[in-house]
Amino acid sequence: MREELNNDSMSQPRAMTLQGARDRAAPAAAPLRTSHISFFLEKITLIRLYLQLIQAIAHLHRKASVSFQRLRVNFNLSKRPLVKLKEIVNVFSIRTRTVYCVVKSFLVTTLVQLFIVAKCGVCVARSRCRRRCEVARVMFLLWLSACGGYSEGRRDNDLHIGGIFPMEGEGGWQGGQACMPAAELALADVNARSDLLSGFKLRLHSNDSKCEPGLGASVMYNLLYNPPQKLLLLAGCSTVCTTVAEAAKMWNLMVLCYGASSPALSDRSRFPTLFRTHPSATVHNPTRIKLMQKFAWSRIAILQQAEEVFISTVEDLEAHCKKAGIEIVTRQSFLSDPADAVRNLRRQDARVIVGLFYVVAARRVLCEVYKHRLYGKSYVWFFIGWYEDNWFETNLEREGIECTVEQMREAAEGHLTTEALMWNQNANQTTISGMTSEDFRSRLNEALREAGYDIDGERYPEGYQEAPLAYDAVWSVALAFNKTMEKLQKSGLSLKNFTYTNKKIADDIYEAINSTSFLGVSGLVAFSSQGDRIALTQIEQLTDNHYVKLGYYDTQADNLTWLDRERWVGGKVPPDRTVVVNELRTVSLPLFACMTALCIAGILAAIALIVFNIMHRHRRVIQWSHPACNTVMLCGCCVCLCAAVALGVDGRWVLPQHFNGLCAARAWLLATGFSMAYGAMFTKVWRVHRHTTKPKIDNKKRIHGWKLYTMVGGLLVVDVALLTAWQLRDPLQRRVETFPLEAPRHHDDDVHIRPELEHCESKHNTVWLGVMYGYKGLVLVFGLFLAYETRSVKVRQINDSRYVGMSIYNVVVLCLITAPVTLVIASQQDAAFAFVSLAIVFCCFLSMALIFVPKVIEVIRHPTERVESGRGSGSGSAPADEERYRELVKENEELQKLITQKEERIRVLKQKLAEREAAAADGVTQDVQDERI
Repeated sequence: MREELNNDSMSQPRAMTLQGARDRAAPAAAPLRTSHISFFLEKITLIRLYLQLIQAIAHLHRKASVSFQRLRVNFNLSKRPLVKLKEIVNVFSIRTRTVYCVVKSFLVTTLVQLFIVAKCGVCVARSRCRRRCEVARVMFLLWLSACGGYSEGRRDNDLHIGGIFPMEGEGGWQGGQACMPAAELALADVNARSDLLSGFKLRLHSNDSKCEPGLGASVMYNLLYNPPQKLLLLAGCSTVCTTVAEAAKMWNLMVLCYGASSPALSDRSRFPTLFRTHPSATVHNPTRIKLMQKFAWSRIAILQQAEEVFISTVEDLEAHCKKAGIEIVTRQSFLSDPADAVRNLRRQDARVIVGLFYVVAARRVLCEVYKHRLYGKSYVWFFIGWYEDNWFETNLEREGIECTVEQMREAAEGHLTTEALMWNQNANQTTISGMTSEDFRSRLNEALREAGYDIDGERYPEGYQEAPLAYDAVWSVALAFNKTMEKLQKSGLSLKNFTYTNKKIADDIYEAINSTSFLGVSGLVAFSSQGDRIALTQIEQLTDNHYVKLGYYDTQADNLTWLDRERWVGGKVPPDRTVVVNELRTVSLPLFACMTALCIAGILAAIALIVFNIMHRHRRVIQWSHPACNTVMLCGCCVCLCAAVALGVDGRWVLPQHFNGLCAARAWLLATGFSMAYGAMFTKVWRVHRHTTKPKIDNKKRIHGWKLYTMVGGLLVVDVALLTAWQLRDPLQRRVETFPLEAPRHHDDDVHIRPELEHCESKHNTVWLGVMYGYKGLVLVFGLFLAYETRSVKVRQINDSRYVGMSIYNVVVLCLITAPVTLVIASQQDAAFAFVSLAIVFCCFLSMALIFVPKVIEVIRHPTERVESGRGSGSGSAPADEERYRELVKENEELQKLITQKEERIRVLKQKLAEREAAAADGVTQDVQDERI
């Protein structure tokens, strides 16, 4: 039986000491007269009728005021016409069941009062009755009158308990919708048992808290300050239980919570009189940790509603994660709108997310999850398991959720839930009530159908999962009261002797509840030292819009029973993070193969030319081009081509621990090869310039062969010194350059590519490169200057000076272009390798072609040319030839001088002869004239 209590009716504090008032002796009764008694009863009856009518009207007025206020809020805030229309319907309905109960109570009371008035009339008519019969009848009528009003529950054989049920509200948990019918079923079953409570009946006085702490406190005070006196309080919703349990200790009242999971309620120093049939939310955390370890998830995120129950749960979860070595990448909280919190989860790349919030907020979160695409094969959501099975489909329009049912189903697919077992898993096991869990389910469903819920359409009210807890909570109260009564009977006391100041009876009730253990419809009901329910944890997964049991976890025994029924979207276990694969960028294999082939061809060509140079060292065309310098140049080209191949060797071929050696090899090969090849050409140009500027000194000196190697050797010495200092003080090492994440080529959302590129760098790499480039640059510029100065000079001893100058032009131009461009495109491995290797190959091939192609052609055209000197070869015959040449030149000059003198004398003689001939001609002419005369 459930009695409605008016929150507005507040009796005086003296109502809390009814027992004391009841113990006081009443004054002697005055003689009663029949007419006076009848008049008194009639007047009191009319007053009661009038007061009850006023109370009924006030009750209906209060309900209507609340509904109109909610309607006004929705009209001011909501923009959805369907929500407005539904609120209008709710206002005019004003909870049909409540109105029905009020009207029914009023009609019953009216009939009882009319019966009393009729009895009074009979008493007046029978005034001759004996006085004792009249007094007895009057007392009987007074008792009937007392049973008719709102105080009908004050019978001496009733044990009264208060109930606080969250029935309505905009947020929080409205689990009273199903828990209150379950508690009423338990009351009926308990009161039907003759072996419980020794003839007493258990009565429940309840009201709605709307899962609001303030309203819950108001309901509690109304229950305490209005008769009858309560022996215990039932409460639901963690926030309300926190307020009620913290205050109830001041009245020595036990509080039994059927729907509160806040870990904070386990604090015995703060809540010394609290028990709960609902397990603590912390029982889920070991289960979550066990699942994370099973699926190798070591990185999670937490999304919570800003409520104490969830804050304390998260703190406990963080402690478990720290102990298990699981990283919490982010912890997001929200008050009412979860949009920003969900968006931050995506930014943090959260994949395994634990959600802690009430069901109303859960629907908003799930809609945001759909909007931000945080679901599917790459995400795992942990939700609380005490939501109803269809929680993501209901109340969408009423709560203003902007997602459709299909979208909510899509986003919810595959999520995991953990919940304490709230239904006895053995469907055939008979509980203390004589029912099985399935029998209770049938009775509860029938009661909910009568209340107007569409149970057949699987539209369950909130609190349906917790209904067994409310049912067993009432049984826990009944068993505890029964045990307490047995103990009090030995002292001659009863539960009716309990007052809010009687701590002894309160302690007896506490001990009785603490030792309670029975098999209920929710399983074994027992309480820990903190007042928490001891229960197993059930793990479920939403698959095809239905929850499938995956297993059970026993926290105390650390035993996970797994059924292997999990089904993941995409067919594989989602990872706990975006898998970042470090992919080393290497030179394209076809490009490397092409460049290597060109370099090998160049090396073979250089070797062939070296053989050619040695085989034809006695020929004039080879001797007068300094074959030693040519051989050094060809060796330098081979070394440079090897360096070009080394530039393409990377992490594909070399392990990271060996890469430092590769870096050093690149530097040494390129520097020494350049010095050998370019140094040989530089030596030729320098010698041509020396012949041009100082011919007399050069003609007097004899140049030996060893001097040809001096210039190249000097350049190599400088290279060795710089490279050795670089290697010892600041060696080149492997440095990895990372690039932004890239999408994989096979479009896998769980994998991203982080490109890496290997470089050879030292700590002061810029300084060393500056020194090396400065030194090589000076040699290039000086060689370019010498080539320009000797561009039109032809020297017999160096017959290929023009080709050498052209080669120097080519090397200088390519080096000036390649060096800066390589620094710019260093992060593009293919472009950098292709550019540098092509420059090296082009320089080597062009230099070899310019210097040796004319010689090869000359040898082919004149294969039998006589050798210049029978003794010596190569650079050994060159000084003798030069000395002979100088002698011939000197002799030629002397002969030219003699010829010039002779020619001058001949000219003088011819002039004298001409004068004589002229003089002779003049004498003959004069003789002829004389003869004529």
